Amino acid sequence: MTRVLTAAILIPIVILALFKAPLWLFAMLVFGVAVLAAHEYFGMVKAQGYRPFTITSYVLLSLTFLITYEVARLTGEAPPPRIFGMGYRAAVVLLFWGLPLATVLAPLLYLLVSLGRDPLSRALPDAAVSYMLLPYVGFTLGVLPVLQTGSRALFLMYLMILVWCGDIAAYYVGRAIGRHKLAPRVSPGKSWEGAVASVVGAVIVGWALFRFIDPIGALLQSIHLLAPRGYIHASPLPGGQTTMKVAPLWVVIIFAVAVNIAAQLGDLVESALKRGAGVKDSGTLLPGHGGILDRIDALLFALPVGLIFYLAGMSSYFAQV
Repeated sequence: MTRVLTAAILIPIVILALFKAPLWLFAMLVFGVAVLAAHEYFGMVKAQGYRPFTITSYVLLSLTFLITYEVARLTGEAPPPRIFGMGYRAAVVLLFWGLPLATVLAPLLYLLVSLGRDPLSRALPDAAVSYMLLPYVGFTLGVLPVLQTGSRALFLMYLMILVWCGDIAAYYVGRAIGRHKLAPRVSPGKSWEGAVASVVGAVIVGWALFRFIDPIGALLQSIHLLAPRGYIHASPLPGGQTTMKVAPLWVVIIFAVAVNIAAQLGDLVESALKRGAGVKDSGTLLPGHGGILDRIDALLFALPVGLIFYLAGMSSYFAQV
């Protein structure tokens, strides 16, 4: 009951922030989630005997979000014409190079900081676990502000719904008929039956979301979450009775399966972290759900996959018109 109540409170808040919060506020909210997730990650790391460089990590996490915020702002639907004296295109190229540059330079910075570690045998492992925070939490959650601006919010909502529904299907089907363990050493409670149900559930929900996007869009417009005609999509499904185009079924299936598999892998990775740390949950912040990482573990892996699909062509199904 507590689990359901917490979800019933959190999901509307997330949807409201997704569609109505200005970019700066949304980015700040996501950054707050990232800081809480980082705190839980460091807690599990310390439980395994490591001593992470927390101050350096929080500074680099902040820098990561500053870069992704600027990328989101500059690639929005009404970007400023000039930034720091540069043209729009030049600034976007520079900022998109910012994340790869941070990825390359951050490990070197951690190694420099680790020179003061005693004993020196701990320098490399402590630097490594500290750096892992950036790709695991920083770069992944940084996708959220980039996909929130303008009509991209609808795509992001679809992505989140696929993750949530896959998780729900795996949980209830696994509890009801789960017999064959998926990864007993990492997460004894997960089963192959639940994993398959998760994929099937994601495909069914994905088909419904794209097939009925017109009434969904109308509903979002009626409650003033989505601006009128804030979305388009492509290629009608057979028998579709809509004047607007719908994503091809094969595209929806590939998208839903890829997002779902990524989400399940994210769940398993966080389970491995908790099992290594000897804890049941990453934290106690969310009643019935555990910690922040327990709730976003699947999303952390699904977000980069969603971004790849968006950049690869799914943006045309959600472009502002």
